[in-house]
Amino acid sequence: MAKSKTAWVCNECGADYSRWLGQCNECKAWNTVTEVRLAKAQPGARYSGYAGQIESKIETLESIELAELPRFTSGLKEFDRVLGGGIVPGSAVLIGGSPGAGKSTVLLQTMCFLAQNMTVLYITGEESLQQVAMRADRLGLPKDKLKLLSETNVETICQLANTIKPSVMVIDSIQVMHMPDVQSAPGSVSQVRESAAYLTRYAKQNNVAIFMVGHVTKDGTLAGPKVLEHCIDCSILLDGSSDSRYRTLRSHKNRFGAVNELGVFAMTEKGMKEVSNPSAIFLSRAEVPSSGSLVMVVWEGTRPLMVELQALADDSALGNPRRVAVGLEQNRLALLLAVLHRHAGLQLGDQDVFVNVVGGVKVSETAADLALLLALVSSFKNLVLAQDLVVFGEVGLSGEIRPVPNGVERLKEAAKHGFKRAIIPKQNVPKGGIEGMEIIAVSQLSEAVEVI
Repeated sequence: MAKSKTAWVCNECGADYSRWLGQCNECKAWNTVTEVRLAKAQPGARYSGYAGQIESKIETLESIELAELPRFTSGLKEFDRVLGGGIVPGSAVLIGGSPGAGKSTVLLQTMCFLAQNMTVLYITGEESLQQVAMRADRLGLPKDKLKLLSETNVETICQLANTIKPSVMVIDSIQVMHMPDVQSAPGSVSQVRESAAYLTRYAKQNNVAIFMVGHVTKDGTLAGPKVLEHCIDCSILLDGSSDSRYRTLRSHKNRFGAVNELGVFAMTEKGMKEVSNPSAIFLSRAEVPSSGSLVMVVWEGTRPLMVELQALADDSALGNPRRVAVGLEQNRLALLLAVLHRHAGLQLGDQDVFVNVVGGVKVSETAADLALLLALVSSFKNLVLAQDLVVFGEVGLSGEIRPVPNGVERLKEAAKHGFKRAIIPKQNVPKGGIEGMEIIAVSQLSEAVEVI
């Protein structure tokens, strides 16, 4: 019997080695290099992006026929927004999230809706058919049209799918699927990579939209090799803490739409309900105004989102004061505190500083800089800011207030929610102004501090 070939592959980055190593030389992760068995190469096998042409030929860009991208709705507007406007036939979508976030729930709701007008196949590899049926019954979903299959062999799944020709397929989950020719265990790097490539190739060749459910690691990233995210068309992540009923669906990669789109859902007894106006949720402020609270406008994908930012500065009993940022970048907070001291004359070196974005929203853009600093000034000076004030703007190292993109749209969103005053960068002031809103333009941090 011929000896099978093996390789040592890193589970984090996919780098391969000829022997075992304690630390991966590429991503520097420890204890992630595992042994995998290599399957024999199949003749005629092509990569997952192959769309089924009979023969390969070289063409120019001008000779390629362009057609409007066909889409169909999933039944949930927030889901369609994150996907770029709807589901594209022949696309491969990877949806991840922590256990209990609602991945299977939102997909089961969507598939039951789509099954009323087209053929839909739901493959469950982790749950039994009875468990899926019980969930659909508990959520009150129509069960007469959706087709179910309990299988983990990818080749068997595709063979059975050819008998009914589905328009949409769900793979729950990709980590339990396996290819019979790959001799490693399900969930390993080679199994996940080959299974995802095989399913993506099937989606392209048969014009079937495939949703793959993926697990996440303890740090919130998708488990498995990074090549899994490269071969699929769209990667979305469902976030939500266990103590909150709200879930956010965010796009990290999308070949058919904008990235960083955000959809908001509420988990109820009847499943996931879409939230059409998420700003109203994140603006549930306290009845009694307090210092350190300020509303800012952040840009998520293609729409503005209003969130409340809270800051607290308190005398520190430690030799090394604490700096805690929840929903914001920790290093950005340290940078802005130095700018506040240098250009506004406010020393917080002996203060514990705590910053929190209400509602569990994670803000990554620099438009929150000015709001963060003014909230800190408000807490340190014990100044209660007006409830109808909104702030946004980027702060530079020299204390200048830089403009941010989509300034007019941010102001219109604030005016729609009843805000009467705004402190914004001077370059973001609209020519005609905003009706019913007083706009205060600032170019330096010291000016913004004087205004409040």
